Amino acid sequence: MNSPTALDIPRTAFSPGDDLPSILSRHAAASPDRVAVIEGDRQLSFREFDRAIAAVAASLVRRGVTRGSRVAVLAENSIEYAVLFFATLRAGASIVPLPTMASRESLKLMLDDCAATTFATSNLHRATATALLDARHAVRIGLDFDGDGFTRWDDLILGAPDSSEPVAVAGTDEFDVIYSSGTTGIPKGIVHSHGARKASYLGSRAQYFSADSVNVVATPFYSNTTCITWFLTTAAGGANVILRKFSADAFLDAAEGHRATHAMLVPVQYDRLFASPNFAAARLATMRHLFSTSAPLRAELKRRVVDELPALLVEIYGLTEGGPTTALETKHHPDKLSSVGKPALGADIRIIDEAGRDVPVGQAGEVVGRATTMMNEYLNRPDATREILWRDDQGTLYYKSGDLGRFDEDGFLYLLDRKKDVIISGGFNVYATDIEAVLARHPAVREVAVIGVASERWGETPLALVALKDGAVATPEELFTYVNGLVGKAERVSRVEILDDLPKSAIGKVLKRELKQRFSA
Repeated sequence: MNSPTALDIPRTAFSPGDDLPSILSRHAAASPDRVAVIEGDRQLSFREFDRAIAAVAASLVRRGVTRGSRVAVLAENSIEYAVLFFATLRAGASIVPLPTMASRESLKLMLDDCAATTFATSNLHRATATALLDARHAVRIGLDFDGDGFTRWDDLILGAPDSSEPVAVAGTDEFDVIYSSGTTGIPKGIVHSHGARKASYLGSRAQYFSADSVNVVATPFYSNTTCITWFLTTAAGGANVILRKFSADAFLDAAEGHRATHAMLVPVQYDRLFASPNFAAARLATMRHLFSTSAPLRAELKRRVVDELPALLVEIYGLTEGGPTTALETKHHPDKLSSVGKPALGADIRIIDEAGRDVPVGQAGEVVGRATTMMNEYLNRPDATREILWRDDQGTLYYKSGDLGRFDEDGFLYLLDRKKDVIISGGFNVYATDIEAVLARHPAVREVAVIGVASERWGETPLALVALKDGAVATPEELFTYVNGLVGKAERVSRVEILDDLPKSAIGKVLKRELKQRFSA
């Protein structure tokens, strides 16, 4: 289950003690009273956090969790979840954080796929968990309840053996399995190694963090987005403030109350933050670094962060699978806000055409990349793993992103569209992002998605789906005239539909496949 991948992906050097639980233990020894985690009115010092992790790890080992096994979790963010997460790694096992927004059918597929024999859940998801579990799930843990065959959390800690040495792991050992959203089809389990994770938490982004960092965890633990700043803060010896559920007011209260310095927010969260009647830049006065990833952040939204907030906004583009990775330090490049930045240190990114040839600067093609953060594989999906691979003439391995983009003359990457979402209208490639950027500038528009729909005359034609700002008034005809007066002839939309909201994933990505299903007729 935990064998090293056969793929010739680039590896970062990995020595004993480079794993996150070992780093946590060193922080506990050096600064035992420094705060490690905060949730509401609860907090744990590094000494307390490390002891809880060691106790739970020992209990897991006593219950049969071994190096190479998997522990699945279905729960909202909490201190207990964080303890279990690192305890699983300390026991040498792999963590499988399941998406709470997925359907029961998708969750069943994920559980069958990962073959986890240990399962933890919270009371909020107890009914779903009970319906999913069977005899294979021999160890069941209730993070905030007992009964129904679940071991109570306190018993897990109090019943731990006295001695608990961490299990030594190698860089190639499995760290976690992150599943795709699973809204349709069979979810893909993305397998990361300890070495790939180290390349992130001890890589170039570590420059933004220190022991006095206070990071607000505002996205779910099951999202790879969360792992970026959560792991970086932990590795630096800083404090993580855990939000069980995001709201603009909860975030503002946490940031102001704990004098937060760092946070990762997805684009929809920035929108909600600025829209809150309780938003005031002064409440974020201690913020030094803000991050964004998972979906493109609109240039005008980046501009507002740059103009109104004291923090340096760093936009990160990349895949959960790893490979192509860029970073844009917005304040340092105010003329490049429509881009996603330059390749991150150690990342090699290329733009290729359909024949696998590099395209000239300024021309569009598929973004491919390689870096030491690359996943091992899609779990049990060799066919899907093969589909993401691309090799150059020398046989060097890259991962295909499925994104279309172009480099400018200064080396900044501009994303155009998902390759599968390109609209071919009258023989011309039409990129939805170009049309979306124009419509997003209309003062009444809160968010927009452009999809291709069938056309007898053109083959496909763009359809614009718009959600308006609260209190704003605009008609489809007005928006139709506005956008078609500003885009090229081939980019003109066939019509505009106004919706209350656009469907999104749990981390704020607009689900265009749902829009296509709805409007395909």
